[in-house]
Amino acid sequence: MRKISMLTGLMSSLLAAPAIAQDLEVVGRPHQGGTGFQPAATELARDLQWLDGMLLIIITAICVFVAGLMIYAFIRFNRRRNPTPASFTHHTPIEVAWTIVPILILVVIGAFSLPVLFKQQEIPEGDLVIKVTGYQWYWGYEYVGSDLAYDGYMIGAPATGGDNRFNADVEAQLVEAGYTADEWLLATDTAVVVPVGATVVMQVTGADVIHSWTIPAFGVKQDAVPGRIAELWFNAEREGVYFGQCSELCGISHAYMPITVKVVSQEVYDAWFAAAQEEGGYVDVRQFLANS
Repeated sequence: MRKISMLTGLMSSLLAAPAIAQDLEVVGRPHQGGTGFQPAATELARDLQWLDGMLLIIITAICVFVAGLMIYAFIRFNRRRNPTPASFTHHTPIEVAWTIVPILILVVIGAFSLPVLFKQQEIPEGDLVIKVTGYQWYWGYEYVGSDLAYDGYMIGAPATGGDNRFNADVEAQLVEAGYTADEWLLATDTAVVVPVGATVVMQVTGADVIHSWTIPAFGVKQDAVPGRIAELWFNAEREGVYFGQCSELCGISHAYMPITVKVVSQEVYDAWFAAAQEEGGYVDVRQFLANS
């Protein structure tokens, strides 16, 4: 069944090839040697990145303060400068301070972090609901309330004619799908397509072992546990291509089950969705981008 759907999708792509001229910008992807976050594409991601920055300032201040105290103690109370050590064992003001100050720091951290956590965990009513199921080793997607369902395999995985190794054939598949060789291990043969500005609720579960669905640029990550359905939500504010990967060790091919999400305009999404329901999720959204 999957081979028939792939052939149908490939034929549709070939027929529409003259129209495929415009690609989405790749926004959310890792970069070689990168140390920062991916560009935030949702309010959730901005909140998380701001919270991380605030915590970094607090932690840095604590580390500098403690290091300063240690250096002062090394210099002031070494054996040469202080040959006769004091004999007291308690200092009430200091003990009160090192109890109260950490409590106040934790209260400040909690006051800023709990609202972010609640925003993540309080799932709003979705404009679009998609059920995602983790398998060894690929993702299955079902657009709830419709007949649209398809699987997403890494380009170069056995299901797409590869063997999880990069070669000329895999590079040709990447280029044909609108990706570059640098996006090997990130790009999938199908993508989750959602409209920009829509509240998307993902219902996450696993079919065999625990997986984890995550898109760093959206600030979302949810374990896919067999027998349970968990939810996450996001509202992408910028059109583009976003990559994620399974973030829970799930077996020998854990590294080969990436995630691709394409955020498009509402008009492009409507056109793609109508075609995808007729032909399956293997319809290339780029043909509708070219015509928009």
